[in-house]
Amino acid sequence: MKEILRLQKKIVPELVEVLEKRYNILRTIYYNQPIGRRILANELNLGERIVRTEISLLKAQGLIDINTPGMTVTDSGEEIVNELKDFIHEIKGLSEIESQIKSLLHLRKVIIVPGDVDENPIILKELGKACSNYVKDIIKDNSIIALTGGSTLKEVVEAFPRLNNFSNILVVPARGGMGRKVETQANTLAASFAEKINGSYKMLHIPENLSLDILDSLLKEKEIKEVIDCIHKADILIYGIGNARDMAIKRGAAEEEINRLIDLGAIGEAFGCYFNKDSKVVSQTTPIGINIKEARKINTHIAVAGGKNKVESIISTQRNNTNGILVTDEAAGREILEILKKTMNNLI
Repeated sequence: MKEILRLQKKIVPELVEVLEKRYNILRTIYYNQPIGRRILANELNLGERIVRTEISLLKAQGLIDINTPGMTVTDSGEEIVNELKDFIHEIKGLSEIESQIKSLLHLRKVIIVPGDVDENPIILKELGKACSNYVKDIIKDNSIIALTGGSTLKEVVEAFPRLNNFSNILVVPARGGMGRKVETQANTLAASFAEKINGSYKMLHIPENLSLDILDSLLKEKEIKEVIDCIHKADILIYGIGNARDMAIKRGAAEEEINRLIDLGAIGEAFGCYFNKDSKVVSQTTPIGINIKEARKINTHIAVAGGKNKVESIISTQRNNTNGILVTDEAAGREILEILKKTMNNLI
């Protein structure tokens, strides 16, 4: 198959472009249905005339329906979306990029989703779906799953199918509460995820920015201690990655603290730890839940993050993470590989 794809790219390169365009249109309709033509054009940054032509073709092939509320994908269309995913992945050479990043960063696995999350918000949903598919394959009876909060993790939970074939699954928040949006906090996502897999959950009602004195008192409480013990026993950790400065601001850090992180060379942030360009932890938030020591002991930890603006953060948090699985988008993946290759060449 790879050889056929290579020949197609050489002889009819325009075929790949057309195929990808129609795949993106169909996928965008699928995730936003019902959707109008004008909104679809805006979502894909395409002219309405181009969209109109492509829609007519997809309609003629029985892949979409057009009704008063907007366009929807038919069963045949949904089947095509799912089947084309692997084809697009191979035709864009993403398997090779995954393999190289895995080797250069010393990770267990790399999963790359076609597209650019910065240009097409739908790719965020694809990241969530790719992560949920992986978790679905590795989850087992008696698993303890810890997850952080954030908009990307929300997509992971929403993409996860309802399953009833597991027993005694426990889902816990990996860290204390952060941010003002309840729907993306770890407690909320843990409860939603547990419902999807017919499991149980525990909540950790502690903000991350408490003083150490108050924190010490709370950590002695029986209920809180039980939750934290469960978090430390997790065998699967799912978390997002952020830019160090952006995450410090989200946590409500004072300006002097933000400046201190910058002076320390902090680039990336994951589960409350700030990493520099050498992938060393230069600072940690108050120890509520999983920290770097506990994280490295967990058998499987899955980082989900996309976008070119997170490339340096991804590299800083993932290097030598031998138990790690990275789920990212094509734009970030290509940029990561380019940076890693440049770094290798500079060392030679």
